[in-house]
Amino acid sequence: MLMTRVIWVKPGADHPFVIVDAAMNHLARPALYDAFHRLEAVTPDGERIVATIAGPVCESGDVFAGARDFDRVRRGDLAVPHATGAYGAAMASTYNCRALSAQVLVDGDRFEIVADRYLPAEFAA
Repeated sequence: MLMTRVIWVKPGADHPFVIVDAAMNHLARPALYDAFHRLEAVTPDGERIVATIAGPVCESGDVFAGARDFDRVRRGDLAVPHATGAYGAAMASTYNCRALSAQVLVDGDRFEIVADRYLPAEFAA
């Protein structure tokens, strides 16, 4: 599962853009072949909007979902693109000096970090 945080809700001409801190380097499938992943807020307030959900990388392909029904969110809210599975980690990259996500193993109500976040400062180390 990939967890991402809303960093900005940008007004648009037709609908808002929800910018999240995950990017195409964390989940490449939508950018590569328009894969569909159901997206939802972790703590929805019940109100739904039409929004484009995109990452912060300045690339036209850094879009998780275009003009899709989505929970109304605010900066700081968490969101989940579902069914990312092992593909998220296996296809992840450090493109554009972006950090790799930490990997967490979840077993019932227990969890353990099995791979730390790989930060840009470590690229040259």
